[in-house]
Amino acid sequence: MTKKELRIVFMGTPDFAVASLRALIEGGYTVVGVVTMPDKPIGRHGSILQPSAVKQYATAQGLPILQPEKLKDEHFLAELRNWQADLQIVVAFRMLPEIVWEMPRFGAFNLHASLLPQYRGAAPINWAIINDEKETGVTTFFLTHGMDTGRIILQRKWPIAKTDNAGDVHDALMSLGAETVTETVDRLIENEGIIETTSQEELLETMPLHPAPKIFNDTCRINWHQPLAYIYNYIRGLSPYPAAWTELISPSGVSTTIKIFSSEKILHQHNLELGTILTDGNKYLLSLQKTDSYSNQNLDIAVKDGFIRILSLQLAGKKRMPVKDFLNGTNIDSSWMAC
Repeated sequence: MTKKELRIVFMGTPDFAVASLRALIEGGYTVVGVVTMPDKPIGRHGSILQPSAVKQYATAQGLPILQPEKLKDEHFLAELRNWQADLQIVVAFRMLPEIVWEMPRFGAFNLHASLLPQYRGAAPINWAIINDEKETGVTTFFLTHGMDTGRIILQRKWPIAKTDNAGDVHDALMSLGAETVTETVDRLIENEGIIETTSQEELLETMPLHPAPKIFNDTCRINWHQPLAYIYNYIRGLSPYPAAWTELISPSGVSTTIKIFSSEKILHQHNLELGTILTDGNKYLLSLQKTDSYSNQNLDIAVKDGFIRILSLQLAGKKRMPVKDFLNGTNIDSSWMAC
């Protein structure tokens, strides 16, 4: 069998999945159809429907598209069968029922943005960075019952730099994942669908399991009682999306919510209350920096073993901005607290 003869159904939704679909199309593989999420209502009244990134690309390529509300819907299943796929490829989609993934004779494989069995779940990139992993990667595996638990086909590793945020790693794994998808398809073609795989359960016998659960808004709130290194990794692990956030409380009790996108670690012992805010006009900060040349450039927050220096942030309803622009428009001083 050749890549032209193998009939592929691709399933995915966001930009991360588009890279893999593009690699298949540009690589000369035969994608007979695409399954993606229904168009999402946007706008104040939800009157505008926004197609997924995968739908936009598939439409531009003239590919047939299905957008089921329910994956067990009989009409959807009938149309899916009519495509007579040999293989299903799933990238950043939904958990499929068995009636779907058992259809193709070569089965269905998923691309996951971690080195399984580590970081099973909805947010593998975020949690790998939050947990200060030194490397991550991508995995292709056959779908089966259970989320991200099937037998591993291929894995490719990627280093995580100390300054990388979730966006950096996302983009790197998006490209690496696309390469791994086509390599996986090539192996399946070469071996007529019968290839060597690795059991995740066997790997778990030698390592503790780190999960990657879905991240909610409350998850993103910074706990200023955590150690400096953890908070730093927390901020970059949630940047640029969904973004870590905190409240700045004035002496009168007025709260200002900010999202934090980037920061630095300032290692310095202190006796300040955790969450204390220091800005350039503060004498303590001046002595910390050993200079007396300031013009509202820095915003530091006291934590257990030093300070988090905020570099960029966003107010509700505003655009992301450097911290100096924020400070120039506010009168925050050391009487304020982060909580």
